[in-house]
Amino acid sequence: MSDYPEKTCAIENLVTHKRFTRAALTGDKTQQRRDGVYGYPGETFQIDGHDFLLTTLERQKLGDITEDDARREGFDDLAAYKDLILRMHRGMAWDGEALVWVHSFERVGADA
Repeated sequence: MSDYPEKTCAIENLVTHKRFTRAALTGDKTQQRRDGVYGYPGETFQIDGHDFLLTTLERQKLGDITEDDARREGFDDLAAYKDLILRMHRGMAWDGEALVWVHSFERVGADA
């Protein structure tokens, strides 16, 4: 994957929190932002035995995250997303210029 940096973690670790796995299984979560790269477009992974396909991988500034992006993360709005991120990463400041990797995915297979 010459267009992307080396992975920082395995794709199986992309979506692991129970709240987020449930949202992905229902289709309410189709994106996961991470500091590093967990997978490349075209790779598949499983959540609770169900297949998912990583469709896109792109860079985004925290300050460019929209309300729609927050909903794709499985949240009602951007404020709820931001609140949880800051609670999960205590001591982190919300730096609008900080870059994250946006992993977009979809459920695939017979049960999609």
